[in-house]
Amino acid sequence: MARDLRGFIKILEEKGQLKRISALVDPDLEIAEISNRMLQKGGPGLLFENVKGSPFAVAVNLMGTVERICWAMNMQHPLELEDLGKKLAMLQQPKPPKKISQAIDFGKVLFDVLKAKPGRDFFPACQQVVIQGDELDLNKLPLIRPYVGDAGKIITLGLVITKDCETGTPNVGVYRLQLQSPNTMTVHWLSVRGGARHLRKAAERGQKLEVAIALGVDPLIIMAAATPIPVDLSEWLFAGLYGGSGVSLAKCKTVDLEVPADSEFVLEGTITPGEVLPDGPFGDHMGYYGGVEDSPLIRFQCITHRKDPIYLTTFSGRPPKEEAMMAIALNRIYTPILRQQVSEIVDFFLPMEALSYKAAIISIDKAYPGQARRAALAFWSALPQFTYTKFVIVVDKDINIRDPRQVVWAISSKVDPTRDVFILPNTPFDTLDFASEKIGLGGRMGIDATTKIPPETEHEWGAPLESDADIAAMVERRWAEYGLADLQLGEVDPNLFGYDMR
Repeated sequence: MARDLRGFIKILEEKGQLKRISALVDPDLEIAEISNRMLQKGGPGLLFENVKGSPFAVAVNLMGTVERICWAMNMQHPLELEDLGKKLAMLQQPKPPKKISQAIDFGKVLFDVLKAKPGRDFFPACQQVVIQGDELDLNKLPLIRPYVGDAGKIITLGLVITKDCETGTPNVGVYRLQLQSPNTMTVHWLSVRGGARHLRKAAERGQKLEVAIALGVDPLIIMAAATPIPVDLSEWLFAGLYGGSGVSLAKCKTVDLEVPADSEFVLEGTITPGEVLPDGPFGDHMGYYGGVEDSPLIRFQCITHRKDPIYLTTFSGRPPKEEAMMAIALNRIYTPILRQQVSEIVDFFLPMEALSYKAAIISIDKAYPGQARRAALAFWSALPQFTYTKFVIVVDKDINIRDPRQVVWAISSKVDPTRDVFILPNTPFDTLDFASEKIGLGGRMGIDATTKIPPETEHEWGAPLESDADIAAMVERRWAEYGLADLQLGEVDPNLFGYDMR
């Protein structure tokens, strides 16, 4: 299994999922344009070896498909991600085992936690080259600018590492950073994120906040840092649980923080509380340019990197993008945790086209009237990341929630808008959502697309149309006899039914 960026690139190359590009390319707009075309078609990862204005190679679109994300997690199929979710669910709400088998399973999970403890590397690869003082120049990094309306160059896939000044507990987040000068960048994080909380605590003590940015790390660690689930474990332990063994960490040169020892680059700096600069606008995951916001300024005093480092990047925007592929994988990890929180939920899906979290489709094993509404309300409060979900559609367990045709059929055949649609007005909302009448305050809609039972309806529901079981079995047996053996009735092209999907 790959435990650094280079190992993952090697895996992609061996599987024919990487293209090396030796032609000269510009990190200003051009790299993003090439990558976006690949993302739209599910194309391979890209390694640009000749980047204008920088001696360093640029890797992008490495996690541009769900399949490649599974490979990063040492898995072959998205369903395997649910097994990981079961471990996390067990750690989140451990229950006294009622059977020996349950005790054994819990013991295995605890053993996995012990194996996930981070290790230490005293001669890390990430410090093979050390740059300080006047030689430090962030402009030498091949930072990209994805869209013509973007305010400047950005870092997108850096692990932003800070530490609680009271408890010493680290936080690892993935936040956007904007280049402001040769040695400064602004960091854009929401007030509820760990880094923002650490800055507030440092401000209360009149201290600067130390920050390290680890660039070009094992994609598995990025997945761990992007998993906002309420378990009292550090992101390093998450990464260890994801990978099956502890992450090797190294102490920074100029700040009291630890970073993955095999990072390609590490930027070390500090934030002085109250020192801010305008950040933005930038294209975001909603498909629009965001606003301009005063954001904390990081002053860097040291850069370390490996010999011949590779700069890993990505960019936001309307799906499909790498962040959407990561969200699909996280959806699978969340599923067992959500089932534990809301017992009637059989499965749930966050469609990529709904910006990965704006609409959720839930299937339930319906047993009583009003249960669909209860499930929708419970979903919104089950995990923090579902706070900004605008639409929740609840269907019966026999509906394939990952087939939009079945979901549309359920809505169309089982919903009376006056009875089955309910709206919660004026709830806290995503400030990036321009559809809201008031920024930061918006409504939510629940749709009950389940089969209705009394007293939800006063009339008898029609019996569903189904094939006769005996006839269906006979036709299956005689399929070749009909002369139809050469016809494969598997995956259906939706364009045959009036769709225009290219």
